[in-house]
Amino acid sequence: MRRDVRILLLGEAQVGKTSLIMALVGEEFPDEVPPRAEEIIIPADVTPEKIPTHIVDYSEAEQTEEELQEEISKANVVCMVYDVTEEATVDKIRTKWIPMVNGGIERCARIPIILVGNKSDLHTGSSMETILPIMNQFSEIETCVECSAKNLKNISELFYYAQKAVLHPTAPLYDPEEKQLRPACAQALTRIFTMSDQDNNQILSDEELNYFQKSCFGNPLAPQALEDVKMVVWKNTTDGVQDNGLTLNGFLFLNTLFIQRGRHETTWTILRRFGYDDALELTDDYLCPVIRVPQDCSTELNHFGYQFLQRMFEKHDKDRDGALSPVELQNFFGVFPYIPWGPELYHTVCTTDNGLLSLHGFLCQWTLVAYLDIHRCLEHLGYLGYPIFSQQDSQIYAITVTREKKIDLEKGQTHRNVFLCKVIGSQGSGKSAFLQAFLGKNVVVQSKPEENKSSYSINTVLVNGQEKHLILHEIEANVEFAKTIDTTCDVACFLYDVTDLKSFNYCANIYKQHYLDSQIPCLFVASKTDLPETSLPHGFSPAEFCYKHRLQPPFYFSCVSQELLNTAVYTKLATAATFPHLNDIELGTSSFWIRIALGAAVATIVGISLYKAMIKNK
Repeated sequence: MRRDVRILLLGEAQVGKTSLIMALVGEEFPDEVPPRAEEIIIPADVTPEKIPTHIVDYSEAEQTEEELQEEISKANVVCMVYDVTEEATVDKIRTKWIPMVNGGIERCARIPIILVGNKSDLHTGSSMETILPIMNQFSEIETCVECSAKNLKNISELFYYAQKAVLHPTAPLYDPEEKQLRPACAQALTRIFTMSDQDNNQILSDEELNYFQKSCFGNPLAPQALEDVKMVVWKNTTDGVQDNGLTLNGFLFLNTLFIQRGRHETTWTILRRFGYDDALELTDDYLCPVIRVPQDCSTELNHFGYQFLQRMFEKHDKDRDGALSPVELQNFFGVFPYIPWGPELYHTVCTTDNGLLSLHGFLCQWTLVAYLDIHRCLEHLGYLGYPIFSQQDSQIYAITVTREKKIDLEKGQTHRNVFLCKVIGSQGSGKSAFLQAFLGKNVVVQSKPEENKSSYSINTVLVNGQEKHLILHEIEANVEFAKTIDTTCDVACFLYDVTDLKSFNYCANIYKQHYLDSQIPCLFVASKTDLPETSLPHGFSPAEFCYKHRLQPPFYFSCVSQELLNTAVYTKLATAATFPHLNDIELGTSSFWIRIALGAAVATIVGISLYKAMIKNK
């Protein structure tokens, strides 16, 4: 919606331009009329549309050609005034003023024009017969108003129509020559119909129509008014009403009818409620509402967001099998200008046994987007119509911004439900397989690594009985950790191949360079443990390295079969991320080394006992 409206009055000398402005402001015909009125600003609170309005007069005697062109360039609408008693002033509208304002400009970019027939108090009858051919010739003419500055006839209506021509322009909506909606308008209204069809049966039921009516105009339709609307559509279309509901063709017909009857503000109210601007593009304010995310905070979907998305999933699950097929997913994105998820989706989240997107996987993907790119998430929720169908002001009500991590560390607890784990390892260490195993896929069922590969996988993990989302992010081998942000995560997983001598050294070097002095929990994971382990020829073993750095001992992992697949490692990672205030060694390492110490002590005691028994026997 525009912030203000600028109306320019043009016309031949003595047609009454200045008188009209002064009659509007003073609410009476002026005794003395100056050659030109000063620019008038009408405050927002006294205009029907609650928009400040600037009214600018033009005097050929007072202004130059350059000044006139400058005023035309700044005007949002031009009122072309003629004297109903002087046919020559009507002729000048066609031959002089319209070509001056819109000559050589493309039709879609032309300034709207209101024709104003002044001095109707001096003329019996109407000038419309003379005006109609001009209106038919120039599509930018919105309407014609006959008025009288002397007896104040239609003065306020004149400026209302001028304001309306700017705030609710006809040109983007309707082609008067073809007598049909313009393609961009039809496309926007089709999208709105699809969104409003909440049960996805291609018909707007009475309940859906009333929800739509209340969303756009504040009140539902009375039962009789609803029936009257459908009757009008039924009488004028062959397929506008079906099963006592409104079809897409019926919905488009209604809006065409509104525009043809001069009620295009009705269609604009609908379009603007669904986020469209004057160019029929979704506005930035609608798609990307301002959300403040302080440093070291993260973003998560809250219960409002999940409830809405579950409804959207169920709407498009036409066969009610608890999953979205590729066709159903494509239909889901029918209200988007593009398809945001590619084939890598099926390697990022869990799928059903036959490879379809389950509700769980669907919500996990949204969780991932909300965490990684909150602005993209808000945009996507906007495309789905979240503010309208959740009855909230904007998409930010679907999002929770978590508190800073340092506060979590100080308080020893976190309210976060989504955690990021960076999976670091040399090439061939099994990172991709580790990510896919998180989705329940062992090596046998995994796709070729290069086919639709995803560097992320996300699933839920139970931590102390609470469901948390864990995001695994595979870091390419030999990546440069140039900035702190490159290493930032909630937990780091160092994955090394037990059969590769250099694999552990790679992880150890990354840890010492970038994670040794950080507060990020770290876990070393030994992969491919179904194969014989290669001993390091020199230096610390992985277990000794972890002990020295107060880390949990390496966790052994294999995903060659479902039987060997140990998912406990993911719980371990999620637990470490949930309780970052605890030292890793306190989460299990200490008990590990205590067991070693106790074992050594027991062995010593047994040895001493055997020694004493042998001496005694001697």
